[in-house]
Amino acid sequence: MEIGVFLPVGNNGWLISKSSPQYMPTYDLNKTVVQRAEAHGLDFALSMIKLRGFGGETGFWDHALDSFTLTAALAAVTERIRLYASAPVLALPPAIAARMAATVDAIAPGRAGVNIVTGWAPAEYAQMGLWPGDAHFVDRYARAAEYVTVLKQLWSEGRSNFRGAFYAMDDCVLSPRPASGRIHVLAAGQSGAGTRFAAEHADGNFILGSGVNTPLALSAATAALAGHSRESGRDVGAFALFMIIADETDQAAQAKWRDYHDHADHAALRYVAAQTAGDEHADASSTAKTVVLPEGAVNLNMGTLVGSYRTVARMLDRIGGVPGVRGVILVFDDFLEGVERFGTRIQPLMESRAPFRGDRDG
Repeated sequence: MEIGVFLPVGNNGWLISKSSPQYMPTYDLNKTVVQRAEAHGLDFALSMIKLRGFGGETGFWDHALDSFTLTAALAAVTERIRLYASAPVLALPPAIAARMAATVDAIAPGRAGVNIVTGWAPAEYAQMGLWPGDAHFVDRYARAAEYVTVLKQLWSEGRSNFRGAFYAMDDCVLSPRPASGRIHVLAAGQSGAGTRFAAEHADGNFILGSGVNTPLALSAATAALAGHSRESGRDVGAFALFMIIADETDQAAQAKWRDYHDHADHAALRYVAAQTAGDEHADASSTAKTVVLPEGAVNLNMGTLVGSYRTVARMLDRIGGVPGVRGVILVFDDFLEGVERFGTRIQPLMESRAPFRGDRDG
């Protein structure tokens, strides 16, 4: 099973809490995280794109680095780990994204990837005059399909004359093309339309786990992705997104999680709820519906693994055994400490990471 880290590109990571670690998203922080991840044998790192934060008492994600620029810088200071930059389809033309990804590939041949972000928060794009209206909630994956088609034409052929409903290329050129001949494409569709898009156009799809210590709750989502992949005749694996809250004992980890949850930044969460309310067509599995569920909104309702190092290792192994799961993407309450403890205390206990196992207990 592959393991990746979702980099802390926005301030405070993924906990919308007044009691969680509060920090700015510096280059030095992200460089240290990715270099430690590489040293511990992690397979990839992904940086999100966030163009407007949620505010609130913590100013959640009000401070964020640019994804492509950061990825290029990290490519220059790493040697093996695969690096995904996020492309916001509404803000970054596909020809520009294709050239930027090819440039990252020139820095780190064979290690460059692009995560396709369709956009679900209108205020992020309306502030720049780029929100196309609520019709985008319905047609965003049709737009994304055209976007990826242009990317792949430019990367493979160096030229595109694609014409569709959203993009029209007129002898658009790209040179030099990716030196490695391969740019990985990742998607993050949660709805039926989103997983279908991923199955038809991406190499992998990251899926939100759900609940606390329910590692198998993603089984239905991975089965849906597998079904769409069979229909498309493509091999597209699921990458499950989980937050790890670990400590020496289950009790210590649970106490930490309860404290984060009890001190949620409710003003920031109200902003998220308002942004998702406009998507009247979202199905129950979509991002718009799941991120604001009250039981776990403090970390956007992603799956959360809480426990001792051994407990977390066992749950990760169970995730690795779910059909269709190719890997997991991890976030931590404290990224520097979290990556280090994952590498030295959790990973050595995982059966699914046999090459990295040791004799440590947790």
